[in-house]
Amino acid sequence: MDDFSNICLSCGLCCDGTLIGFVELGKKEVPALREIMDIEEGNNINIFLQPCDKYCNGCTIYADRPGNCIKFKCGLLNRVEQKDVTFESAVNTIELVKEKKAAIEKQMASLNIDLKSASFYLRMAELNKILHTPKFEENLTAEHLNTITNIRQLKELITKKFNLPFS
Repeated sequence: MDDFSNICLSCGLCCDGTLIGFVELGKKEVPALREIMDIEEGNNINIFLQPCDKYCNGCTIYADRPGNCIKFKCGLLNRVEQKDVTFESAVNTIELVKEKKAAIEKQMASLNIDLKSASFYLRMAELNKILHTPKFEENLTAEHLNTITNIRQLKELITKKFNLPFS
């Protein structure tokens, strides 16, 4: 197994809902995937929400995973493949993101704000929006400000290191 595969297998941030909130599915793959995972079907769009319920310390449907999962390569993986970033540096970046995510999840729980999504990515966007409403902006506590700072730092890290937009 090469370093590129090891990066993906040790990371999982695209599958666990950290980097991506949902994955769009092609119409032709929906019938087969419907048999193995929960799919949200709507007006000419089919998705599954992250975290993927088929990810548990690795993809449990790797051979049958959706086309967009097969095609996806984050910027960090691309830089490792191009030898612009060492394997060790990539692993350190992944660990930093996981640590920042864990800190934000802990803060989310302590804020006691009812967030709807199961996806960390979507919960962060939802929380960020709530904290920037006039109702909250007038009464921000140090904990709120710390959470906003951590979310901003994680967004910057994901944008810079993984080359992914973050809402």
